[in-house]
Amino acid sequence: MPTSFKDYYATLGVARDASPEEIKKAFRRLARTHHPDVAKDKSTAGAKFQEINEAYEVLSDPGKRAKYDQLSTRQAAPERGAWSFTAAQDEDFGQEFHFGGTGFSDFFERYFSGGRFYGFPPGTPDGPTDRARQGRDASRGQDIEGDILVTLEEAMHGTVRSLSLQMLNRETGQVETRTFRVRIPPGAIDGRRIRVPEKGEAGHQGGPAGDLYLRVRHAAHPDFTSRDADLYHELDLAPWEAVLGAEVVVPTLDGSVKLRIPPGAEHGQKMRLRGLGLPKGKTGEQGDLFVILNLVLPTSLNSEERAAWEKLRDVSTFRPRPVATHPSTTP
Repeated sequence: MPTSFKDYYATLGVARDASPEEIKKAFRRLARTHHPDVAKDKSTAGAKFQEINEAYEVLSDPGKRAKYDQLSTRQAAPERGAWSFTAAQDEDFGQEFHFGGTGFSDFFERYFSGGRFYGFPPGTPDGPTDRARQGRDASRGQDIEGDILVTLEEAMHGTVRSLSLQMLNRETGQVETRTFRVRIPPGAIDGRRIRVPEKGEAGHQGGPAGDLYLRVRHAAHPDFTSRDADLYHELDLAPWEAVLGAEVVVPTLDGSVKLRIPPGAEHGQKMRLRGLGLPKGKTGEQGDLFVILNLVLPTSLNSEERAAWEKLRDVSTFRPRPVATHPSTTP
């Protein structure tokens, strides 16, 4: 089962030598357009949003981006769209299987997810050779693990996802496809593993099937990042808002709230909004929303604005640095 190459740079519309900041800006611009909650075409928004997230997941991580750039140069067909990779070309992948409905492509699952069979069934000696010697005995199928892309909105409220798993039955030699539904509970934090009983590899000689473990991966969001049950939002402030204070509107996953910025707010200052994060499992409690203040300076001024800044400079007694008390030389 070949896996088609994904051009993540094209997905985000950036050059191959794009800086991390350019990649971040491209993601945010596209995410705000294609997020399922705001997209005009709801029928295609989900798939497009997943493509954007997958590309950003790889290109925003230095290690994954370096690996991706190496893959880009391997075994290319004459035309980019015809590139493909097979399990035989990737010795680290192991037994091949394909997920559907997880939010990640087969290309991502193969090279960037770490999805794999892991361990050996209970009672089976450690090693393929020992496993082969037990071929005539009933044994439990191996467990499978993979990633599932979960939006922050889904992590907040929970959802039910329809998944499919296609894999080779090693006893019959036939490719089998199983479909099932998985419940994503409220409070599914990034990295949490969801166990789906008996949806792993089929058992051998009448033995029970293994389990499927899905690792929750939070989809990148244009407004928030997550850390456990807490959410973080960067809020841009004008200089006068930081100096004089202001009342601003801050987005949350359930609408928006007003936040009072105190006079004298500093760049990088963190403000805490309690209980506006993700649910904490079954406790009924919620994490917090942390608003990180980002002071933004104007990059261009008209004549009136320049005059106002010059007047402020002349009348202000504020001194950001100690006044020099000895002569200095200019190199």
